[in-house]
Amino acid sequence: MKPQLAPIYRARRTRYEIDRCVPQLRAVQDGKIDLHALSKGHYPGRQMKATALPGLNSIGYWDASHPQDWGLDPHRNEGIEITFLETGALDFTVDGRRFELHAGDFTVTRPWQIHKLGAPNIGPGRLHWLILDVGVRRPNQEWRWPAWIALTPQDRAELTRKLRHNENPVWKSSAEIVATFRGLAECIRRWNQPHTESRMINLLNQLLLGILDALSQQQARQNPELTSRRRTVHLFLRDLAGASSASCCEPWTLGKMAMQCGMGITAFSKYCRELVNTGPVEYLNQCRLDRAARQMRAQPDRPITEIAFENGFNSSQYFATAFRKRFKTTPRGYRLQP
Repeated sequence: MKPQLAPIYRARRTRYEIDRCVPQLRAVQDGKIDLHALSKGHYPGRQMKATALPGLNSIGYWDASHPQDWGLDPHRNEGIEITFLETGALDFTVDGRRFELHAGDFTVTRPWQIHKLGAPNIGPGRLHWLILDVGVRRPNQEWRWPAWIALTPQDRAELTRKLRHNENPVWKSSAEIVATFRGLAECIRRWNQPHTESRMINLLNQLLLGILDALSQQQARQNPELTSRRRTVHLFLRDLAGASSASCCEPWTLGKMAMQCGMGITAFSKYCRELVNTGPVEYLNQCRLDRAARQMRAQPDRPITEIAFENGFNSSQYFATAFRKRFKTTPRGYRLQP
């Protein structure tokens, strides 16, 4: 089999090759993120047959349960790239303009439009994406949609026009778009089972129609109450994680944290998972472990047990187990690292 050549875009005397996702691949190999993807060519994931969904070069999602030590540098893709942030928060830069994505946002970048993820690193969250090649290799080429796109010629032309001339890359997802991305994730996990490709075709057409609706409609005003409640939880979680704050050392329970934010446990847990991609108690433990790790480096002669108890752990054995799971080494081994 001949090796596949990476698509190349030429504009005047400049040529661009597609992104090869090296930091992302390393993160998967090192067990830093869970990744589920289908791909063709140079993208990460299980390889699809060339005849499956022509033009769909990459589709998948990653799940990062912790802040990462990597990001995706400025890069270009040969197709339309659509991403959807299901949980967490993420810095996103397009053509030098920086945006902060929140749970429920989706983005659209045009073929070969430069963009990056992270500032410089990505945070915890679940990010879905797909890259759809419409045959653009030179400026002003017509977009050629794959034959399996079922939008009417009028809707397809309208979608093309809006995407080509859209200068706002970040949008709020409708309930339909959210459900569609979740359905696509299920198809990715069940790939090669009967009828999965047909289901994915159906969902991708639903997604494009949902995006057309989102681009066509004036953005709805945000509910001030929901914005305020989310902001309250965001500030509380930021205080827990603050390097100069001892808030995470307090004897918090799930109920006390929710009460501190002025809401019930269910609502608090929902906002917490949307913001940091994990539950409140798990996030509290992450903050405590991170603070303990900083103290072990800053105070090398202080007993580890004393640091553990100060940071809200009632058992040195539990602290050691949780620490090893978080940092892949023992507390003593961490302290000895250069």
